[in-house]
Amino acid sequence: MNGAPDATTDVRDVVIVGSGVAGLSAAVYAARADLEPLVLEGPEPGGQLTLTTDIENYLGFPEGIGGMELIQNGKEQATAFGAEFTHSTVEDVSFESRPYKLELSDGDVLRTRALIVASGASARWVGAESEDELMGYGLSTCATCDGAFHRGDDVLVIGGGDSAMEEALFLAKFADSVTIVHRREELRASEIMADRARDHEDIEFRWNTELEAIHGSQEAGVTGATLVSHPDGYPGEKAAIGVDVDRETVDVGGVFYGIGHTPNTEFLRGTPIELDDDGYVQTTDTDAWATTATAVDGVFAAGDVMDPNYQQAVTAAGMGSMATLDAETWLETGAPASAETPDSSIAEADD
Repeated sequence: MNGAPDATTDVRDVVIVGSGVAGLSAAVYAARADLEPLVLEGPEPGGQLTLTTDIENYLGFPEGIGGMELIQNGKEQATAFGAEFTHSTVEDVSFESRPYKLELSDGDVLRTRALIVASGASARWVGAESEDELMGYGLSTCATCDGAFHRGDDVLVIGGGDSAMEEALFLAKFADSVTIVHRREELRASEIMADRARDHEDIEFRWNTELEAIHGSQEAGVTGATLVSHPDGYPGEKAAIGVDVDRETVDVGGVFYGIGHTPNTEFLRGTPIELDDDGYVQTTDTDAWATTATAVDGVFAAGDVMDPNYQQAVTAAGMGSMATLDAETWLETGAPASAETPDSSIAEADD
């Protein structure tokens, strides 16, 4: 486990699942509290922020900072205070007894008294040609993060739900024109959001249209896109089976995906942790800012994995610190002192 202690015999005070801003913030706070946290970096170390080239709205960096650089700085900071990191991913988790048991992708088994879930949410991608190369270089999944870089540009927003409408309305503050590209003639968005987008003078719609390819380079950014359309909708599916579709190349300076996010909570399904219909972790208070505690004692959640609304680096960092402070308080007041001490609601496991 990259130098970590023997997971089958040691019991950790705190394990943090996820190494994005929320997980790193939690790790800094936990390490400074001498909780010796172990951070499971997962399949995408650093999370979505590593896909952002420039961040200008994170407090303390007046000249901006690269997403990867911010993540690396956070990891170095947490490591300097004593946090440990491993690339392992959680495959399964059991909350039937304490300390809780985590089964990892490398075959190791961890036991921990407290768990912080900061595994984030992954933006859904379209599958267009060159999206891997251009993500973060004019292609984005966050208008709030990157919209200001597109002052005076013509941009595309892909999607037909509330996420796409929100992206388009925000981008209209900066871009010369915003075109929403949707594969059908009907939006999935709520009526109020759809009306706001339809009524905006700088927002247009391309119905029955999909994004096929993005043009440009990492040096030049996005310079254009190829769109496919068919009067009956779903042109991508039709093109794949040989149906004739119309293709058009348009000049644009940015492309934004607005088709939502998928929280990385698959390992929590079937457990007592409560998830909403979209898979986001639910905390025990209806006001998400009131607590990071979940339905399972000693398990806390922070960042995009429990926040479908803000999804900003600065809010994720704040929630990461909150999760550790909540976990620290719980360890001091609510957790069994040792593996031999029973708990009133759940039995303590043998080490």
